[in-house]
Amino acid sequence: PSSVRSAMSHLSRRSATLALAPALAIALIGCSSGAAPSGTSPSGASGNPSTSPSAPASGSPATGTLDHKTGPTDILLRYEEGGGFIMASFLAASVPHFTLYGDGTVIFRNPALEAPPAEGSIFKANPLRTARLNEDQIQEILLLALGEGGLAVARPNYPNDMVADASTTLFTIEAAGIKKEVSVYALGMEAEGTADAPARAAFRKLADRLTGIDQGGTIETGLYEPEAYQGALFEAPGIIDPGMRPWPWPGLTPADFSLDADPNGNQFPHRTLSIAEVEALKVSDFKGGFQNMALEGPGGKTYTFSLRPLLLDESD
Repeated sequence: PSSVRSAMSHLSRRSATLALAPALAIALIGCSSGAAPSGTSPSGASGNPSTSPSAPASGSPATGTLDHKTGPTDILLRYEEGGGFIMASFLAASVPHFTLYGDGTVIFRNPALEAPPAEGSIFKANPLRTARLNEDQIQEILLLALGEGGLAVARPNYPNDMVADASTTLFTIEAAGIKKEVSVYALGMEAEGTADAPARAAFRKLADRLTGIDQGGTIETGLYEPEAYQGALFEAPGIIDPGMRPWPWPGLTPADFSLDADPNGNQFPHRTLSIAEVEALKVSDFKGGFQNMALEGPGGKTYTFSLRPLLLDESD
């Protein structure tokens, strides 16, 4: 699938599809300002998220206020960031901040948390966390995103001509007949009183709510255990690093790290790595990913290497 890095570099090519009738959009906004769905509290802490009611067959609509797919890899709601004036190795290690899947699985990470200590020149990221929401909790999150979060009536793009070299926030949602993407450039850096200030404030609150989905422990979460990782390899001629590591994979060469054939795909030299292949790097606490590892490849060529966990909907 396309990565967050390629998504951000090709935002101008991607369009949003709004399949919601205006009357239903108004109804959604009205619901969002009223009471939470039956069985939930305003904080979203209803019941144990590790126990959910029996779900319909994968891919079929869920029964509830807002219809949605129910497959374990169906993306209902995603919040991610990318682009801006940052190193390619950082982008290659980036992972969406929040994803809600059709079966209620949530995978998230709060970007505001302090990162783990560096290991030499290697910069690590906090591990992702996961939870399993029941249907009432799924409904509450979707209703929040479409109503108070503003996604139901949002435009596809929100530029900010007053800021340069900032990142772009991308919200993706598919629920209640809506399938769309909303990109917001320089979210949180807008001037007060601008025409888009109310919408941007709603997006900012939504982003904070999603990355704080655990509600300070009131929703049970655990560490996300990836089944595979994506490694990105960058040529770095002449790099000098006291922590330079030897090439760890006898069965792989730098040529095994390649770009996607699709120009809209991942344009970092990359490949999927098994857990055993990642463990060969001998980095402690790698589950959240890292960047800036120095490697000496075959023939004495030098590289920098980044690692990111793959999510449930990703195979490469």
